[in-house]
Amino acid sequence: MSENEVVTKVETKIETKQEAKIESKDEKPTEKKEKWGVVHIFSSYNNTIIHMTDLTGAETVAISSGGIHVTADRYESSPFAAMKAANAVVEVARSKGFTGFHIRVRAVGGVGSRVPGPGAQAGIRALARGGFKIGRIDDVTPIPHDTTRKKGGKRGRRV
Repeated sequence: MSENEVVTKVETKIETKQEAKIESKDEKPTEKKEKWGVVHIFSSYNNTIIHMTDLTGAETVAISSGGIHVTADRYESSPFAAMKAANAVVEVARSKGFTGFHIRVRAVGGVGSRVPGPGAQAGIRALARGGFKIGRIDDVTPIPHDTTRKKGGKRGRRV
């Protein structure tokens, strides 16, 4: 093998490597399109409802409540029940191709409690552990600006 042949072989190897690099640059990896939704968490002292919709809020993706996952009524609002409900919503959302969501937390509001129930925090934590991107976390509890009248009439609740 002469020196001339070795040089031509090396040159052809270099050319093929450069061509391969050029081809690989042309082929861009297909980026997975993100799909976002909104998770509405309604948390009272009696139950926790987790409802996932698309961004417009018009189409329901998944819905679950604490009462579905526990047997006794007194456990419906518990953090454990909220966690189970959130995990059920996460599984459905993952199967439908969602990659992230915004969270809207709501308490009873109005003349009722303006503080979310015990299941809200656990529900948010379970959603965060599901492996989705989380955009915003908003509190959308309805608060009256002129107060609404409590039930019970003029003389109130007589015990």
